Amino acid sequence: MATEYKATAKKLGSYPVISVVISITLALFVIGLFGVLVIYSQELGRLVRENVRIQVYLKSTLQKEDIDAIEKQLAKSDFILKDSTRKTLVFVSRDEAAKQFIQDTGEDFQKFLGENPLKDAFLVTVDPAFHEKKKLQEIKARLEKDKGIFQVYYVESLVESINKNVAKIGLVLLGIAGMLLVVVVLLINNTLRLALFSQRFLIRSMQLVGATRAFIQGPFILRSILLGFISGVVASGMLWLLLRYGKSRVEDLSMLENEKRILMLLASLLALGIFVAAISTWRAVHKYLKLSLDELY
Repeated sequence: MATEYKATAKKLGSYPVISVVISITLALFVIGLFGVLVIYSQELGRLVRENVRIQVYLKSTLQKEDIDAIEKQLAKSDFILKDSTRKTLVFVSRDEAAKQFIQDTGEDFQKFLGENPLKDAFLVTVDPAFHEKKKLQEIKARLEKDKGIFQVYYVESLVESINKNVAKIGLVLLGIAGMLLVVVVLLINNTLRLALFSQRFLIRSMQLVGATRAFIQGPFILRSILLGFISGVVASGMLWLLLRYGKSRVEDLSMLENEKRILMLLASLLALGIFVAAISTWRAVHKYLKLSLDELY
């Protein structure tokens, strides 16, 4: 009889720790996976925008000192991308351009033209902050006022297309992220509410013996914080291992990886697990404290 009573009491007061941790972990992992997708899409957009170049063609009559002066002027410009890891201002001589053209097309146009009609040029990588149509037009007009510059060229339609597509993708991903976050919060909330359902009679017993609400809620909230922390750590670890595996299999992923943002995402998963678990537990326990005995059944 005593054994049967203990089994029943254990069943009534049991708390499905493992299932709660698994549920919260999977929910956090899913939103973390989508977070990685958002980060990668932003980095891809950044790489595309940072490879937008304008071509500054020089007049054929310029001497070397004139070309050097123009190069110094361009290097000091506010619209040039400042990146110490690569050259954002590249000089291409007319001879180099001719060799590249012949190599790409297989045709030596100099044989039947008798001369090289190409011009010396600078390839200038433009900072994404200046990718607006109006700003690019201002840059073009400003540079073409220089007596040594023959023409400034860039593919206007390409820049506009990049800006529109990046903006659209950002809005779509932001909307999906918002909906997914709501779903994850509701999932964690329902998981903890179901887990605390078996604790409702224990909560009522503590209330009947005179325990205060804070005294009753405290242990449950602390346990949920611990479970949220464990779930966040496990989800972050799984996500980190998946990223390492993906990077080892696909080398180009390293170009899209932003370690600072990834670490911020992992920390956010940890904080989200703790916060949502604590709030959900507080709400569930608060609800059971207000129910009558008939409603508990």
